[in-house]
Amino acid sequence: MPAREELPTTLQRSPKKAQETWIKAHDSAVESYGEGERAHRTAFAALKHSFEKVGDHWEAKESKGPSDARAAKTRPTSGKTAEGVDANASKRHLYEVAKRLGVEGRSTMTKEELVSAIQKANRRATAKAR
Repeated sequence: MPAREELPTTLQRSPKKAQETWIKAHDSAVESYGEGERAHRTAFAALKHSFEKVGDHWEAKESKGPSDARAAKTRPTSGKTAEGVDANASKRHLYEVAKRLGVEGRSTMTKEELVSAIQKANRRATAKAR
């Protein structure tokens, strides 16, 4: 099935460039691995190098690169990701994202706590938008 027809709702609410990045990576992954979960994971991995999830959509990152320690690895590994949050961003950037999402208590949070709080806020925003 063409990637455009499978476009996740969070990407439907995102900039055209984010949609094109995901579609191109997905189509390439389907050619390599076949249709299915692996193609979707590969497309999201590519997306996360240039975009970060903010609420119920994706926005361009300040600078390209892996979004978390797991994404920086060259081989896929099991474990948790930052769910689209740019965990490698500065604490100040994470604070600003948390502020936009209305995360309470953000001023006293560590960088890791901010990442976790943004993940939760993103999940809530995405669920609400469906």
